Amino acid sequence: MADRMVTAHTDKALLFRSLHTPARPLALANAWDVASARVIEAAGAPAIATTSAGIAWSLGRPDRETVPPDQVVDLIARIVAAVGIPVTADIEGGYGQDAAGVAETVARVLEAGAVGVNIEDGTRPPAELGARLTAARAAAERAGALLFLNARIDTYLFGLGDPATRLKDTLERAHGYMDAGADGIFVPGVTDPATIAELAEGISVPLNVMAGPGVPAVAELGALGVARVSLGSGVAQTAYTATRRAAQQLYDTGDYHPLTDAIPFPELNDLFLGPR
Repeated sequence: MADRMVTAHTDKALLFRSLHTPARPLALANAWDVASARVIEAAGAPAIATTSAGIAWSLGRPDRETVPPDQVVDLIARIVAAVGIPVTADIEGGYGQDAAGVAETVARVLEAGAVGVNIEDGTRPPAELGARLTAARAAAERAGALLFLNARIDTYLFGLGDPATRLKDTLERAHGYMDAGADGIFVPGVTDPATIAELAEGISVPLNVMAGPGVPAVAELGALGVARVSLGSGVAQTAYTATRRAAQQLYDTGDYHPLTDAIPFPELNDLFLGPR
């Protein structure tokens, strides 16, 4: 990176890190393309996070690492170029067959301008994600770039292990991932306030949870110790739901009521006028 680009990247990375606080949790409405990122930025977002599921669907593929890494990196670069706020990228398991492959992906994502990544364990053994996190941290150090490394633990999202020991297992994974270099821990799928509070108490880095129906509001999550709140694929799902509703109304009744609350054309178009 040229000196000016390095400085800009560092400034955004430091800003992004500073936004993680339970006093005012970082709220992220996840984007999946340039248009959604610009709309989210214009709505007042302090940062942009991508959603791997939304990106996959927009490219005609299912979620779960089916999108070629080149396409993901290209999209991240396009989003970074289109917005003026920090961007963190969901890179699923790291888009690599092994830790070395993950390191290569992270280096490319940093070169694209992102200041953070999410890497998930899914059904992989915790030791495997630990190795991937260590490789990701090493890649950032080699690049001389600041990186907020968010480790996603899928015990609650996928219902892994014994429910009676799930909290303990999750905390053990979290501690291992922190030792491997994680700056934050993301536990999607957890909705119970008491459990969220226990996770926040037992994790010394910023805790990230996924919001949606049945999850406490952002301020309430902050009071429980949460520092970052993500909508995940929810915004993309909502957008596609609106598309289906408009299409069904058109074909079923022939009217256009779902278009009533659309963003006005000039307002939307103006988001893309001029350089960022």
